[in-house]
Amino acid sequence: MQLPLKSVHVTFDEALLKRLDAHPEVRQRGLRAAVLGEAAAAYLARKDAEDIAHRYRVGYSDAAGIDADLDGWPGECAWTHD
Repeated sequence: MQLPLKSVHVTFDEALLKRLDAHPEVRQRGLRAAVLGEAAAAYLARKDAEDIAHRYRVGYSDAAGIDADLDGWPGECAWTHD
């Protein structure tokens, strides 16, 4: 299923645009818009991953507090070795 596309206007440094247009895949297939779309998707995926990593760091930064909640529990179970 093809998603509806929306046209947007972006401004690039001329040297960067020339480099993009000179890339073999863009030149052969005329995929400038597709390449820019992939770049935007990769950027957002990277930012999402960074956000998740940050949330993990914040969530687990107080490991001492977690350990205090578990004090005493190791003695509550019996471990058997078969």
